[in-house]
Amino acid sequence: MSLKLLSAICFVAAGVMPSVSFAQTFNGYDCTQDCSGHQAGYDWAAGKGIESASDCGGNSNSFVEGCQSYVEENADSSEQDGDD
Repeated sequence: MSLKLLSAICFVAAGVMPSVSFAQTFNGYDCTQDCSGHQAGYDWAAGKGIESASDCGGNSNSFVEGCQSYVEENADSSEQDGDD
């Protein structure tokens, strides 16, 4: 087999191989890219002192999930604080 033919086969095979991507998560929620929407929702909820997931709203699913993440994280700690 010639070197040119082998190179061409490798080039074509590389083009059809699926790309491997590692999904990121933010506190258990899947991120589509860099989790910045989730972080923004989490930070917003923290700044507003949101205590209920029903108060998490918006046009971005990732923002809402970030807000819900904050509520879930703080519900656990407030339940423990209530036991005193």
